[in-house]
This record gives sequence, C-alpha cells and structure tokens, in this order.
Amino acid sequence: MQVCDPREVGFDPGRLGRLADSIEADIAAERFDGCELIVARHGRVAFHRWFGWADRAQRKPLVEDQVFFTMSIGKQFTNVLVLNYIERGALALTTPIAEIIPEFGCRGKDNVAIWHVLTHTGGLPALMPPMPIEEVSRLQSVVAATCATILEAEPGSRVTYSVIVGHAILGEVIRRLDGGRRPYRQIMAEELFQPLGMTNTSLGARPDLAARMAPVVVRDRRPGALEPELLEATGMLVTEEAEIPAGGYLSTAADVHRFAEMLRGGGVLGDVRVLSPATVEQGHTIRTGAMTNSLFDYTRAARGWTPFPANIGLGFFVRGGGMHPTPMGTLASPTTFGGFGAGSTVFWIDPVRDVTYAFLSTGLMEESRSMERHQRLSDMVHAAVVEMHTA
Repeated sequence: MQVCDPREVGFDPGRLGRLADSIEADIAAERFDGCELIVARHGRVAFHRWFGWADRAQRKPLVEDQVFFTMSIGKQFTNVLVLNYIERGALALTTPIAEIIPEFGCRGKDNVAIWHVLTHTGGLPALMPPMPIEEVSRLQSVVAATCATILEAEPGSRVTYSVIVGHAILGEVIRRLDGGRRPYRQIMAEELFQPLGMTNTSLGARPDLAARMAPVVVRDRRPGALEPELLEATGMLVTEEAEIPAGGYLSTAADVHRFAEMLRGGGVLGDVRVLSPATVEQGHTIRTGAMTNSLFDYTRAARGWTPFPANIGLGFFVRGGGMHPTPMGTLASPTTFGGFGAGSTVFWIDPVRDVTYAFLSTGLMEESRSMERHQRLSDMVHAAVVEMHTA
C-alpha cells in the first residue's frame, strides 16, 4: 500500500505522527497487544503502520497484512449487503421479517421490520437465547432459537443492542432471498468481498486466513459489556464453516480500509458500485433519536458515565452532536459514521473532512476503555487535518 506525504492531502505530519507515540505507550503498558492503523484522506493513504504483538505470549510480532478476528465491525458487512438487496428491489426497509422468514412472525415479532434490525430497535434479545455454545456458529440454529423467543421491547421503542441474533436474522433473510442455493458465507464472498477486492476477508475461518490470524486474547478482564469468556469462546467457535453474520469474520486492515473507501466514495470503489449515494447518506442519518444504547448501560455503575444517545443510522454508528464518548472522536464532524467491535476494532468515515480510518487490534480491552482509546486516537487524526481544501 503506497503512503503519500501527509502534507499532500492536508495533514500536519508532526501531528499525525503523534499517533505512533500514543499507540506504543499503550502497548508497552500492556493495555492491549498490537494493532494496524490506516488513515487516508481524499482516497490517499497518509498513515499506515503496524505495532506490537500478534501474539504477545509467543513473542510473535504483528506483521504487515496481519489477519484479525474483526468482532462486530462484521455487522456493517452484513448491513451493506442487506442495503444492496434493498436497492435491487428484493425487499424494502419496511418489509416485515416474517414475510421472508414466516416462522419468525410469532410471539409478538410479526411487526419487526428490516429497518428495526438495522438500527437495533427491533426488540430482539441482546444476548443469545438458551442454547449450547457450540451452536452459536451455526446460522440455522441461531435463527431457529431466535424465532422461538419473545421480544424484549416493542419494536421502535428502544435500542436493544443485539450482539448476535439480529444479524443472524438479517443473514437468513439474504440466504432465503437467494433461494437457499448458497451458504450465507458464500453469498457474502461472491457478492461483496470479491467485487471489492477484499481478498483477505472471509465469513468463517478460511484456511489460508486462519493460518495467519492473531489469537483472540482478552488483555483487560475488568467487568464490561461482554464477558471475556464469551469473547474468547466466540473466537474459538469460528471454524471454516462457521456463520456468525454479526461478527464471525476474519480480515485485514487493508481490506477494512477498502470497505471504508467504498463508503467514502458514496457506495463505489473503482468501477464497482455496491450502494447508491442516497443509501450511504441514509447510513449516516441518525434514526434512533435520543434513545440510549443498551450496550453501554453497565457504564453508569461501572464508570459513572451519564447516559448518551445511541446515534445509529441505517446500519452504522454516527457521531452526531453533543459531548459524550464516541469511538469516532469528539472532534469528528456530526455525519462521521462507521462501526466498532468489542474491545478491539473500529473504522469510520468523516464525509466533511473526507477522511477514512481503519484500526484493528490484538489483546482485547474492556469495552468502555477501548472506546476511550479509539476516541483519543481518532481525535488526534481530526486534529491533524489542517487544510480543508477538497481533492
């Protein structure tokens, strides 16, 4: 990946270079183990570095093209494919899930629509229904268990962040619209990753990627949004045939950067158009009002945080206004949007400054402290933009 002189795209090199010092200090203090970070503006990469350890215990350094377990930024991969199918006319944002998955329409779930699940307002369970842990990686098992559950809230009434089940339902919607001919992981590969040139990304542990993947290790075991044991177990469940549309992906920082660049370009990368500009705009238009995100309810007691808005658009987290914790940085423009994964990953696009950011890491942190890390690094990037000319 070619890196330009930061000044050519309006960055102050000294300010941008401070990222390295901050990251190296965190790794030395064992707050996390390693990371790869790519920052670009106007489609040109101005910062690309990798730091620390892929496997600290084995003293294996993190290397270029390191493969990571992506955690929940995989949700945005699934969301984009759903939005793509909407643009094809295969379904609509207002389509009830039960029209595609008839057995879903029971126990109060008949009015849950596609847009509810994209915004985490469908009232679906935050965590898994009772089922053996080994079944979590089997899409059909999770879908069946979810269809049998009752809602935790009236659709549209609150943001109940669904860790796994909501995106299992979205993945099954796509699979059924495809006529059940292909596994969901194959649909994702053929219809999103391959067209975008994301050659080092897979749903499930594609063998060549699994051989290069950094292990899933929780570095910070303080109580958080998701228990360390659940995160580590989920990582171990990702086999070659595993299908966890909410986060069971392997990828590289370069591939996540390509995905972010497609969104920065209004849905197009090179000569491949995945989404229209109109759809991308809806992605960073907040649809959750002042509702809070249940994912961070624990921070009130654990960290003393006051409630703050969820700021979710159609499938993406959005900076929005106000002063509150955000992985995209408090200095980000209000329409900055992207995704983040438990204790580790984040990507975002600032449409006003025309900046993309992709950060994948090893050694998972407690979620609220990971958000603070992302906020600090993201703010350093925003503060490094000193020329607001357009490309």
